[in-house]
Amino acid sequence: MSSGRRSEGAGCITWWGFSPALDLLSLGPEGSEEEIKVLLVGSGDPRHILKTIAGLQEKRLHVYVIETHMELVARQLLLLYIALIPQEIMGISEKTEVFLEVFGNSEIRSQTEEIVRQAASQLHLFVTETIETSPHDCLNTTYLKFKERDELAKILKSWTRPSSPQHPAPISMSKAWDYRVRQHLGTRYDSPEGCFDWDLNMKLHKKGCGVINKQQYEQWRKRGLAFEMREGIYQIPNPTLLSSRVLSRTGDSVAYRGYWGDIVSSPYLSFGVETDDKSLLKTQNGKHIKTAQDISFANVQGLFQTLSSRRSCPATSEPEKETEKPSMQPDLKSLRIKDLMHLTGVSLTILPLESVHKLPDKQKYSNFFNFMYFSVSCVHQLGPMMGQIAAPDAVLVVELAKYILDLSKEQEAGVAKKAASLALEAGFEARHDGSIDDVHAVFVQQKECF
Repeated sequence: MSSGRRSEGAGCITWWGFSPALDLLSLGPEGSEEEIKVLLVGSGDPRHILKTIAGLQEKRLHVYVIETHMELVARQLLLLYIALIPQEIMGISEKTEVFLEVFGNSEIRSQTEEIVRQAASQLHLFVTETIETSPHDCLNTTYLKFKERDELAKILKSWTRPSSPQHPAPISMSKAWDYRVRQHLGTRYDSPEGCFDWDLNMKLHKKGCGVINKQQYEQWRKRGLAFEMREGIYQIPNPTLLSSRVLSRTGDSVAYRGYWGDIVSSPYLSFGVETDDKSLLKTQNGKHIKTAQDISFANVQGLFQTLSSRRSCPATSEPEKETEKPSMQPDLKSLRIKDLMHLTGVSLTILPLESVHKLPDKQKYSNFFNFMYFSVSCVHQLGPMMGQIAAPDAVLVVELAKYILDLSKEQEAGVAKKAASLALEAGFEARHDGSIDDVHAVFVQQKECF
């Protein structure tokens, strides 16, 4: 067992998390501070950020993000950029569709590619031109090292190159995806439907994900297309899901560009298996009426509506003038970082890669974070010094391995046991409030005994 050595099906880069979106502030006391500080380590996508913002009441929120790869940082920024596009420039329904398409599809439509290119272009300028002070509270990269900023800028620049018959994409996503499927299934590759059906019915459905539809799940397993909400041709590689992996070939280490993320658990887990709207979970003749795609759309749309309600940019106070003078409002092509929605009381900062163990050495972060979250892929980074950066009554949340389907029950239990052991070394103990959650382990600071 080791969450750091994930199975081939889970991949080596976490494009989406292995758990549903979580409102972290709902898990414990927020403390007496005016600003709640949250640390996310390896979350992989902005699901917890969006869900936590949605549950935020009167206090301010500052989220600090640490990822394992710079490609994940770039993708987080892009998804947040899309989420913060003002409603008068892109309607919430359209924004939800674009977000999910970029989030969970290996291939995208040409219209979506254009949006990705425009957003990446603005983010590239933002990263290269912003040195000390960020023009946007929710997109702060000033803490990154210069080398990391250069790498981030290079990744974003690569996303701005359009695909065309004259200039085809350097990588065939369909071939990259098929390579992963073939490697994962091995001798079972010639009859994949049976393997897909087993993983869905005997694993995901038994783990409580009955809303994941068979047809949609098989389509994703075969081609990497999780969300097809509009008629169109999905054939342009999604550049945000490409990364490099070092493999050994004939004794030499070579970096191969391709798709190296999850091909088994699915992106439906992040937004599509839980909902507060019980009407979306209704069944008929033992089968769910709505699918994980429907629930993902409803959940993300609801989160985006909440973001709009927290908007603090001046344009929202003068809707009539906007209607009278539409030329004053920038369109999507001319949208700048400063034109994105600013959210009242919300800030987000990207911290350097591999900086987890350096935080305790900095006085600034002493007794600092009210909530700390470690993904299953980063639980091994939960060291004994993490207690030093936790504020009084801090809550520690660790993602467990329930939805990493290639692991056995014993391996799943091993992850939970390891997480509890590491948390104890850091000065945390399991929260005992009568609730049982096999998706996340929640810990609170140990009480001193006198």
